[in-house]
Amino acid sequence: MSTPYSVPGAVLTEREHDVPLVHGDPQRGRIGVFTREVAAPDGRDRPYLVFLQGGPGFEATRPTSPPSGWLARALVDFRVLLLDQRGTGRSTPVGPVIPGATPADQAEYLTHFRADSIVRDLELIRAELGVERWSLLGQSFGGFTSLTYLSLAPEGLREVLITGGLAPVTGRPVDEVYAATWVRTREANQRYHARYPGDLDRLRTILRRLDDENVRLPNGDRLTARRLRQTGMWLGDSAGFERLHHLFELPFASAAFLWDAQQASAWERNPIYATLHESSYADGGATRWSAHRLAPEDALTGELLGGEHVFPWMWDDYAGLHAHREAAQLLAEHPWPRLYDTDRLARNEVPVAATVYVDDMYVERSFAEDTARHVRGLRAWITNEYAHNGLRADGERIVGRLLDMVRARA
Repeated sequence: MSTPYSVPGAVLTEREHDVPLVHGDPQRGRIGVFTREVAAPDGRDRPYLVFLQGGPGFEATRPTSPPSGWLARALVDFRVLLLDQRGTGRSTPVGPVIPGATPADQAEYLTHFRADSIVRDLELIRAELGVERWSLLGQSFGGFTSLTYLSLAPEGLREVLITGGLAPVTGRPVDEVYAATWVRTREANQRYHARYPGDLDRLRTILRRLDDENVRLPNGDRLTARRLRQTGMWLGDSAGFERLHHLFELPFASAAFLWDAQQASAWERNPIYATLHESSYADGGATRWSAHRLAPEDALTGELLGGEHVFPWMWDDYAGLHAHREAAQLLAEHPWPRLYDTDRLARNEVPVAATVYVDDMYVERSFAEDTARHVRGLRAWITNEYAHNGLRADGERIVGRLLDMVRARA
């Protein structure tokens, strides 16, 4: 089914695709996957660029009218296919209640929502649309998924652009990944407090009061000190230092402070963001709450603000995650299969260009550079000009430069 309509600056075509829940076992049932094609009014016959969103667990970018940022630049060369990855947006969603009669059934259901299943969804959609090869733009987790695509089905790809998403691909243990992220997180905390030195005492006061007082958020959840520490996720964003400072300057427990603290994370809007997060780094083996096990003591009881780390207590503190608690515990012990084919990537023939952000708090630079060396033909742009959200901050320039690189014009 497709529904085209025109908006200022673009023609949009919406489609709903029927795919197996378990690829290779259609008897397990079907789910829906939604795509939105965006084309310039004169560009409906241009080649496809598939955009793979960050996450895991988030739907695709919703286009503005007229299109702007990276999408406007992409439409010069392509029509863009925006994918609501399985479980998100207008695709069959995974909400607070997971399908399945038991926690074990629910956990097993969620094992089919990783990057390998997303790639196989796209291969079915590519065949359905009659596309011989298409290009990819993968942001963050979308970059991880792009590397899985290069491992599983490179024959369907013309070229690949990756922004802030060069995952380790050589079977690196997940504990090495999270140990590195904690180092980067501490560095970001130090830069933040150097910029706003008065905020450290303010933060310590807020954390003490949250330990001593029963402060409730607008949705009824208790605002705990450990939950407030998760606002450190903002430190990986180009505007995050200011956003955090503006939160801490508000009067403690005021309506504005509580509302902004509640909105500080997206864990509850898309519950699989939390429940499947560590699995996106599990290139083989179980994660066993890696970020929590490797957390420094001051990230658990002190003033070190965390980054994109999940903790087992979150399924208690966040009401929107309660129903995922038992499945999340089981998934932490699940022996995940490999996501990447190391040998195939070493023989890669698809042109690839990628950004590596020097101060990326979410994707370790040294591991990204190692991946860049391992994927044959990958051209890396190593830059300190942007944070992890570079595509959102300056997308026209980034997409333009990556296209030049992948096409050997720079």
